[in-house]
Amino acid sequence: MRIITAEEVAASLPWPALVERLATTFREGVESPPRHHHAMHRPDGEATMLLMPAWEPAGYIGVKMVNVFPQNAEHGVPAISGVYLLSEGQHGQPLACLDGSELTRRRTAAASALAARELARHDAETLLVVGTGKLAPMVIEAHAAVRPIRRVRIWGRHPEKAERLAADYAERFDAAAVTDLEGATAEADVISCVTLATDPLILGEWLRPGTHLDLIGAFRPTMRETDGDCLARSEVFVDTYAGARGEAGDILQAMEEGAFTFEAVRAELAELLRGEKPGRSSDEAITLFKSVGASLEDLAAAVEVWEQLEARG
Repeated sequence: MRIITAEEVAASLPWPALVERLATTFREGVESPPRHHHAMHRPDGEATMLLMPAWEPAGYIGVKMVNVFPQNAEHGVPAISGVYLLSEGQHGQPLACLDGSELTRRRTAAASALAARELARHDAETLLVVGTGKLAPMVIEAHAAVRPIRRVRIWGRHPEKAERLAADYAERFDAAAVTDLEGATAEADVISCVTLATDPLILGEWLRPGTHLDLIGAFRPTMRETDGDCLARSEVFVDTYAGARGEAGDILQAMEEGAFTFEAVRAELAELLRGEKPGRSSDEAITLFKSVGASLEDLAAAVEVWEQLEARG
C-alpha cells in the first residue's frame, strides 16, 4: 500500500482537473451512505470525528476519517486533520493511504468552485473570503480557476491573519484585508465563507443583486455563517439534499426561525450538472450554495490523485 503525502496530493490536484473530476462524479454518481458523525468531549472543548465511506458500483472503494478540533486555532494548529484509505474494487485490496487534510481542503474548495461555475455570474470579478484558516487560500485559487477573479478581499476575526493572506496573493490579484465586513459584502460578486462560526457573520440585508454566496465552513446543525434573511432572499442550492437536511445549520436554523422551508431548495449539485434543474434565474438573482461536504467528493479527489500518480509512474 502506498503512502501519499500532502505534497503529493497537492501536486496531483490542479484545480481544472479536480473540478472536472468532481463534475463527472456528481453527474454519474457513486454509493455514499450518510457519514458517521461523532461528538468527542475533549478537555479543552468539543471536537468531532467524521467517517465518510463511498464506492463506485464496480470500481474504487474509499473511506475518510477526519478529526475536527475548532479549538486548535488558539494553538496555531489546523482545525481539520485526517486520512483517506483508497482500495481497488475487484477484491477490496488497499491501494493507498492519502493525507486527508490536504485532500479535504482541495476537494471542498473545488466543490464550491464547481457550484460557482454553475451559479455565479460569468463576469464575477470580486471575491470576498470570510475566514483565514487553511481553506481560505484554497477557495481563492479554486474560484479563480472558474471565474475571472481580479479583486480579492479577506476578512477574519484576527486582522493580522487576513493581512498576511492578502500579502501572499498581492502579486496575482488586487488583494487586500478588510475590517468592514458589511461594506465588503456589498461590493463582492462572490462571497465564500470558510469559518466554524456558530453565529451569523453575513446578513441578508447586506447582499446586493447578482451576488453568489458560498457557504462551506459550518458543517453541523449548531453552526451557521448567515442569518435567515440570506436564505429568504436567495435562490438556494446544496451539495446534497441528505447532507443539507441533516447538518446544514444555516438552512436548519433559518427553518426553525420561520425564514425558510426546505422545499424552497432549488436543486442539489448533481441535478444542476445533469441539467435536471435550472441554475441562476437571472443576472439580478442572489444565489446561495450551502455545502456540508460529501463522501463522493473525497472519493473523486482520491481517485484523481491515484490515477495521476500512476500515470506518472
